[in-house]
Order: sequence, then C-alpha cells, then structure tokens
Amino acid sequence: MIQFRHITARTVTAAATLLGAIVLASPCSAASGNLSAAAATEAPAEQVAQAASPESMPAAAPEPAAKSGVEARITDLRKRLHITDAQKTQWDALADVMRENAQAMVDLQKKRAADVQSMNAVEVVKSYAEVIQAHADGMKKFIPAFEALYNSLSDAQKKIADSMFRGRARASAAKATKEN
Repeated sequence: MIQFRHITARTVTAAATLLGAIVLASPCSAASGNLSAAAATEAPAEQVAQAASPESMPAAAPEPAAKSGVEARITDLRKRLHITDAQKTQWDALADVMRENAQAMVDLQKKRAADVQSMNAVEVVKSYAEVIQAHADGMKKFIPAFEALYNSLSDAQKKIADSMFRGRARASAAKATKEN
C-alpha cells in the first residue's frame, strides 16, 4: 500500500477515493451484484480501498452483475436524495454518466481479465494505471452532472447530500490517519 506523507496528497487521494466510491462501479460491488444490508452500511471508501489494489481485483466481473450494482447505487442515491419530477432532467443526466462510467470500468476489467495470464509485472502496473485513469476520466464527466443536480436540489436535499458526502469523507480521512 502506498503511504502518502504529505497532507495534500492524502487529501486528494481521500477525495478521489470518496468520489470514486460513489460514481464508479468498483470491481467488488460489480462482482457482488445486489447490495446487501451489510454492504450498504460499509464505508464506501473501504469498498474502494479493497477494490483498488491490483491483487484484490477479481479476474472478471460478469456484466449483468455490474449493471445491477450500479443500478442499485443509482436507485439508493435517488431514494436518499428524494429526487423530484422537477429534477428528473438533471437526475437522468447524472444517472447516465454513472452508467457510462460503470460500463467503462466493466470493459476495462474484462480486458484486464483476458490479458492477466500473459502480462508481465510492468504490464500489470500499466493496466492498473489505466484503471486509475478511467476513474479520473469518469470523475471529469461526473462532476458537472452532479453539480447541475446539486444546484437544482432544495436546501433540505442539499443537507442530505452534504451529510452523505461528509460522512464518507470523514470515514476515508479517519482510515487514512489510522494507517499512518
């Protein structure tokens, strides 16, 4: 595990982990299909941290399970934020980005699974860099869609969103400080 000593590096890493947990279909959740009650209460940053290391990634995640995983996250987020009919346009745009990001990760995992037996150590590291880049690219698409939705939320909905994101950020920060 890479340990970041500089506070900025830790903060950026924690933020990326937090948002990645919300946005992208992690291999662990993709392989699990539907979210169980235990998985729903587990800190998303922990799920992403487990999924982030190359050793913990499954050989291949079945495509239908990945779709049900992202669909479960979309459904849960919509329910928790109490999305209204007036917010449907912004919500649909965000959900589409989440689906596209999840599909990009599934496609990348399939490619990695097909090549894993023949890759040398350098190729494994390079393929892991492709996963990291896919997460970054996904965030670049997610942020504007999420910002548009967030700006359409009522004050009460914003408080819910803020609380959800702050809770995940606190869990990620606590874990990062515990590891050091």
